Amino acid sequence: MPDPNDNTTDNALPSTFGKRVKRARERQGKTRALVAGFMGRSTEWVKAIETDRLHMPRLPLLLRLAEAIGVDDLAELTGEERLAASTFTKGVHPGLPRIRNALTTYNFRDSGQEPQSAAELAARVRQAWDLWHGNGDHRSRIADLVPGLLEDLQHAARAYDGTERRRVLVALAETYHLTQLYLSFQPAPDLVMLTGDRAMSAAQDADSPRAIAVAAWYMNHVFRDAGEASEARVDLAMKADALIRTTTGNAEDIARHGLLHLAAALSYAKVGRDGDAWRHWDKADRAAKKLGPEYTHPYLIFGNGMVDAYRLTIHTDLSKPGQAVDVATTIDLAPMPSATRRSFHMTESARAYRMEGEDMAVVHLLKKAYQTSPETSRFNIFTRSTVTELVVSGPAMLRDDIHYLARELKIPA
Repeated sequence: MPDPNDNTTDNALPSTFGKRVKRARERQGKTRALVAGFMGRSTEWVKAIETDRLHMPRLPLLLRLAEAIGVDDLAELTGEERLAASTFTKGVHPGLPRIRNALTTYNFRDSGQEPQSAAELAARVRQAWDLWHGNGDHRSRIADLVPGLLEDLQHAARAYDGTERRRVLVALAETYHLTQLYLSFQPAPDLVMLTGDRAMSAAQDADSPRAIAVAAWYMNHVFRDAGEASEARVDLAMKADALIRTTTGNAEDIARHGLLHLAAALSYAKVGRDGDAWRHWDKADRAAKKLGPEYTHPYLIFGNGMVDAYRLTIHTDLSKPGQAVDVATTIDLAPMPSATRRSFHMTESARAYRMEGEDMAVVHLLKKAYQTSPETSRFNIFTRSTVTELVVSGPAMLRDDIHYLARELKIPA
């Protein structure tokens, strides 16, 4: 309900910190209880912030509040000159300028230059996915590969027609997905939106329901980060799902069907819609079980392990860390054939333990996540903001481990 004492327009910032917090929370469609649960605070604490009975918290707590609400630009809360949360929470990968240049530069090769075949280009894209999911500095490797791969795919898409062109466009869409993954947790929201849109356009031009389905999965991540309404995100996922034929028993279609319902579940969890979140998660779970216990999609990594791991994320987003911790004790990430995903889900487990106030488990999991995939941890918002806070207020007995993480993540200690 609008504040009768707040005379600001829709575009003008409210006059106080509390009113700005309230407006940002309501714009994201989140309840006070949901934000309070994420913060590990009471609903009364959130109300006290929003009614200006409590002052603006210090930076570490302010960053957590921004994350809980879903705000990236701290100016939306502080009212000061633009100060993105990414300034403090996102490390900048050295390859970012090259990726930006590759996405914003248009190369028009001589039309007589022979392009690689669709099969050769698809094989290069498969290799890039293997590098992304493998051990080591996956972001750095992708930053080296993407510019040339995009240029070659764009040239081939102009040179070919018919079936060959459609196959090239599918590979181009997948390369944009990889680029979007590289850009996640980087201070470049404009490029994340750009890659999501270009991937969807390439998938539609290819007239490939499977490519459209994958583009919808990644666009759901873009929409969540941009604060789009959950209904819009779910509508996109379900429209893409309607294009998929699951009655044939084809594993590629079943995996995409499950992935899209997982997208819907995550979208509903972000805004606290418990019943809707679990209804869609159940459909994703049924799809994974239909594929069998040994199945994992080669680059989407959809399978039983992924669906089970996201169950923890949904509990955490619904501000039910106790249930999330219970799930964390049952998940076996070892069989998951992706170091980046294993590291991400370990970090999600740490997020649940953080909400429970169990810093010993948090630090252990963050160290394990870092050792599993250093560049996944180094550019993860939760990891960076949590270590920043623990450097100041963490338990004395964890000091050495916290400072180890701070050094590896390049966070001032």
